[in-house]
Amino acid sequence: MNDLFETVSSLEKKLSKLLDHYNDLQRYNSRLIEQNSELNKKNKDQYQQFNDLEKKYESLRVANAMVGSKEDKHITKLKINTLIREIDKCIVQLSD
Repeated sequence: MNDLFETVSSLEKKLSKLLDHYNDLQRYNSRLIEQNSELNKKNKDQYQQFNDLEKKYESLRVANAMVGSKEDKHITKLKINTLIREIDKCIVQLSD
């Protein structure tokens, strides 16, 4: 009878430890999920910021091309010509 009591007592202790460990792991998992969520948000914010800066850079590059070097002016003229051709294609499609 004493062995049975010790076995049950031992099982209760082990179960208690397992439950404590399980609860610790759940709290740790919750913190990791929260941290992951925060990092994902930060990543999205930085990606948006990168895109905004890239657009600003392109605008500045085009503006500098108009007052800048011949190479930049050439690139800008090519882009404008491409846009004009696309507009002409659209006009032709609309008139058909």
